[in-house]
Amino acid sequence: MTAIRLHRSAQDITPPGLIRMRLVATALLVLMAGIFFASRAMIAAHPAWGFVQAFSEAAMVGGLADWFAVTALFRHPLGLPIPHTAIVPRNKDRIGDTLAQFLRDNFLVPTVIARRMRRLDVAGAIAHWLTDPAEGAGGRFRQGASKLVAQVLEGLDPARLGGMVKAGIGARLRETQVAPVLGQLMKAAMAENRHKPLLDAGIGWAAGALASNDHLVRAIVHERAGTVLRWTGLDETLADKLIAGLDKLLADMAANPEHPLRMKAEEGLDRLAWDLQYDQRTHARVDALKLELIENPAMQRWLDGLWEQARAALLKVARDPEAAMAGKLGDVLRQIGQTLVDDDRLARTINRFVRRAVVGTAADYGDGIVRLVSETVRGWDADTITRRLENAVGRDLQYIRINGTIVGGLVGLIIHAIDVTA
Repeated sequence: MTAIRLHRSAQDITPPGLIRMRLVATALLVLMAGIFFASRAMIAAHPAWGFVQAFSEAAMVGGLADWFAVTALFRHPLGLPIPHTAIVPRNKDRIGDTLAQFLRDNFLVPTVIARRMRRLDVAGAIAHWLTDPAEGAGGRFRQGASKLVAQVLEGLDPARLGGMVKAGIGARLRETQVAPVLGQLMKAAMAENRHKPLLDAGIGWAAGALASNDHLVRAIVHERAGTVLRWTGLDETLADKLIAGLDKLLADMAANPEHPLRMKAEEGLDRLAWDLQYDQRTHARVDALKLELIENPAMQRWLDGLWEQARAALLKVARDPEAAMAGKLGDVLRQIGQTLVDDDRLARTINRFVRRAVVGTAADYGDGIVRLVSETVRGWDADTITRRLENAVGRDLQYIRINGTIVGGLVGLIIHAIDVTA
């Protein structure tokens, strides 16, 4: 698998809020240390200083303990290789596996997905996405969702994801019975006489080919004719008659829709449509051609290119959703959104289709998605992941340090009060 390196971006820069909370937590710890040493010097002056000393001493212990705990999540405290520290970078792969299994057990179970999808109005969300103006809630929703989609597409391994998509398309094509579908399409087209333009085009092509290659017909007649025919020049006459007869036959077929040969061709097409639908030998031949086409390297390259084009188009739209909503395309998309708002039946149909598609995808490709998530996390750089996780949750973790300092001080104050009054 191609390893993914998360390049340094805005997510890798420590946010000002985290820096500020670190300074506040550290300053509070230093303040408690200063109060502790000052109270030790003043304790002989008055017994009340004992309470101050107890509070500051316990606050230092609580603050230091929570500093150690918070730091140990992401790195070795003071750079010392203390056991059970630097938990995130040391267990990155296990975290990825656990996350993948969590997704599998809680989100990719078909029954769970079906139950949750019943509460989702996908058609309504699409309509909201398409119809709201850029400055409204829909515009903010587009920006937020598009940013998330872009980050997911950029973060996942494109080669592995593309291979997964290609494998899924190939599996679906292999499972699909193509022959009956082709037969039904042919039958429906013939019922509406849509095949007649094709017959006319075929007859026109044959007439044009005959006109542009009459010299080949003459050469064949000349080669096959006997010596007597060639000596008397009758081979030329025979060739002229043959070409004229074929030309007249094609002209009659083009002019007469009821021509016997046209009727024979239609009978052949009708028979082919029946065979495609019901004849097992025809099914086997079509399936063999289908498998040969799927395994063809040119088809594989085409599928690769199709995925890359789709991924590039999705990224382009995700990075600038308002540009996609501009111009005629935007007018069409807004009209589609308004149709979804007005047509409850269409909205229910879309919701039902999406629900079935998602459930089917989870059933068929849940394990593959789990492996993709697990192996993608394994390919990430440990230092970068640690930095990003710390930037994401570090501000709240600094509150733990502050709370630990205050709570520790209060506990120390209570213990000292009990000791004094005992």
